[in-house]
Amino acid sequence: MSLAFDEYGRPFIIVREQERKTRVKGIEAVKASIMAGKTVGQTLRSSLGPKGMDKMLQSGDGDVTITNDGATILEMMEVENQIGKLMVELSRSQDHEIGDGTTGVVVLAGALLEKADSLLDMGMHPLRIAEGYEMACKVATENLDKIKTGFEFDKDNIEPLIKTCMTTLSSKVVGRLKRQMAEICVKAVLAVADLERRDVNLDLIKVEGKVGGKMEDTRLVEGIIIDKEFSHPQMPKELKNAKVAILTCPFEPPKPKTKHKIDIDSVEKFEALRESEQKYFTDMVQQCKDCGADLVICQWGFDDEANHLLLQHKLPAVRWVGGVEIELLAMATGARIIPRFAELSSDKLGTAGSVTEIGFGTTKDKMLVIEGCPNLKAVTIFVRGGNRMVLDEIKRSLHDAICVARNLVRDRAIVYGGGAAEISCSF
Repeated sequence: MSLAFDEYGRPFIIVREQERKTRVKGIEAVKASIMAGKTVGQTLRSSLGPKGMDKMLQSGDGDVTITNDGATILEMMEVENQIGKLMVELSRSQDHEIGDGTTGVVVLAGALLEKADSLLDMGMHPLRIAEGYEMACKVATENLDKIKTGFEFDKDNIEPLIKTCMTTLSSKVVGRLKRQMAEICVKAVLAVADLERRDVNLDLIKVEGKVGGKMEDTRLVEGIIIDKEFSHPQMPKELKNAKVAILTCPFEPPKPKTKHKIDIDSVEKFEALRESEQKYFTDMVQQCKDCGADLVICQWGFDDEANHLLLQHKLPAVRWVGGVEIELLAMATGARIIPRFAELSSDKLGTAGSVTEIGFGTTKDKMLVIEGCPNLKAVTIFVRGGNRMVLDEIKRSLHDAICVARNLVRDRAIVYGGGAAEISCSF
């Protein structure tokens, strides 16, 4: 392909072998689109159901993903065809709205396109086929409303929820542990659910993972796990009934906003500068101690001198905690986020029953577990797996089960699976 310009400087494109290229239109264009949609549906067909197989996908930079989650497979396939992209969007919207069934919707759409192909061969107009499918959709949804079964549960009787979540996990990599995983997901959803309003905020359920251990080691933590450690290795590894201060201001002397220069030409001046900086740090640490804080969680970092002073004053601290985790910690502990040291007071502190630093294997990886929080409206599912690929797939599987439990809290009705509902709609 090359560019040429007319006398006004406007480019026009000359395509090589242009006389051999033809524009596809009419029934041929429709059939080409149907073929693209059918191909995407057939790709996912082998991943559907309890006997479905996992797909191994390699990204452009060499990362390997093993999954049977339809949305993940289609996201990584890099589909170029426009109709294929519509199928990817269909799977993505199913994942965002429902959370599960991402493979099923694509396979169903592919099957509908396959049937539309044979109807086109009979001479039926595409618009008539689309209208027929819309009418069939209304009939099918009405039939589903007739055959649905009421679903009753409460906080004392969660067995129906567990059984339903187990069916979701049957086709996943965690299938052999579906009972344990389903219990974890149901307990997590009920911990953050408002059953009166039938609402569940999934942002309060954090799924955190660490490579190593066995799948069986996955557990529900009634609190928050953050992938951080105490700022100094000699700080205590466990705190009980801690008063928590959450800071979003830097734990260091203020810096001028304009360009500045300090001339130090004697030892006395340097010593005075060091002492004033140390006094600033000491005042900050003392301010935290005076308001009654036993633990400081800071969004920003602090240097070694501040860290040493915190250790000297026996005030454990955690630094570089992310914004999302800060918000979850504030919700769980009942603390107020403090943007300036001047606003630090005892009524803005939160409480935690225990703060424990845990280590893993022979690596130096450490995490903080914060439990016994007064406002148990934030929970963490702590996942373990042999490698990163397994860990990611377990997280995806648990996400599907959590979404199923959330949907049942919102709308307490089920239809039976295994193709039963689909066959009922087809009659």
